[in-house]
Amino acid sequence: ACDHCLRALETAEENAQRLLGKSSLVLPHPEQCSIRKDLHQQCPRCQVTYCSAECKQAALEQYHQVLCLGPSRDDPTHPLNKLQEAWRNMHYPPETSSIMLMARMVATVKQAKDKEWWIKVFSQFCNKTANEEEEIVHKLLGDKFKGQLELLRLLFTEALYDEHLSRWFTPEGFRSLFALVGTNGQGIGTSSLSQWVHACDALDLPMLQREELDAFIDQLYKDIEKESGEFLNCEGSGLYVLQSCCNHSCIPNAETSFPENNFLLHLTALEDIEAGEEICISYLDCCQRERSRHSRNKILRENYLFTCSCPKCLAQADDADMTSDEEEEGEGETDDAELEDEMTDV
Repeated sequence: ACDHCLRALETAEENAQRLLGKSSLVLPHPEQCSIRKDLHQQCPRCQVTYCSAECKQAALEQYHQVLCLGPSRDDPTHPLNKLQEAWRNMHYPPETSSIMLMARMVATVKQAKDKEWWIKVFSQFCNKTANEEEEIVHKLLGDKFKGQLELLRLLFTEALYDEHLSRWFTPEGFRSLFALVGTNGQGIGTSSLSQWVHACDALDLPMLQREELDAFIDQLYKDIEKESGEFLNCEGSGLYVLQSCCNHSCIPNAETSFPENNFLLHLTALEDIEAGEEICISYLDCCQRERSRHSRNKILRENYLFTCSCPKCLAQADDADMTSDEEEEGEGETDDAELEDEMTDV
């Protein structure tokens, strides 16, 4: 994906060929793919690729001067490469946090003329108590690597130390920074194949052609799942000041999405919202929201360290604190149709 905005760089056909492990695959309706490879540009020093000249320039002006590896891009002894390799070796689930998002925060401050303005922006994200930060770090790294935070801090310091941000490089400050990104980081999934599917869904086709195309797409996703698994998106992580202010509800009145297949987040109302009414999103996916109050709060406590008191949870407060047999049995299973919907949803 684009190193700045996370827009997919592969065409839908290239994306499908890679995921399927089949270079001979040809997708119908190639005109429904919006990827413009003729617009792609690279950093002349480190060959990092961008989807456009605008993204290349934006990255250069905001943070890339600090993070550009130049001819050291493939040098395993470069401090930034050492940091990324250590992160890859202890990375828990890929969508939870990104050490390079933290690196970009530091690089942005280092490049900025008004450093205090950026520090103030980052300070707007919610902070946790020391005990909560420990829990978040534990959750992100997992039992096996929770003792490796100090190694990450030392590598982070070697690669990026800055006097203006000296507190971020202390043990306490680094843990707080790690927890900040872990708590507020928003996963960003982009996929040219998914965009192509959505575009094909909108085509006005004769019934027979529509049935043939739908059958082709269904089979394609089943074949890709066997070859590569169910998670197909380019995955990144971003920080969004306004979105991070939205609290959770099990009956949200708004939802987030990335319809432009890049890092631009859309917050869309699901119903009329009165002036002064709180805007709430759900930290749970659709399937999780349909589970019992006990199950929902178990997920929220484990991942976000709070117990929900939204109207739905309050209305179910007297329900038994137990997980139903059906939920237990279904935890490791995913309906095929449901899986296909998830895989095609950016």
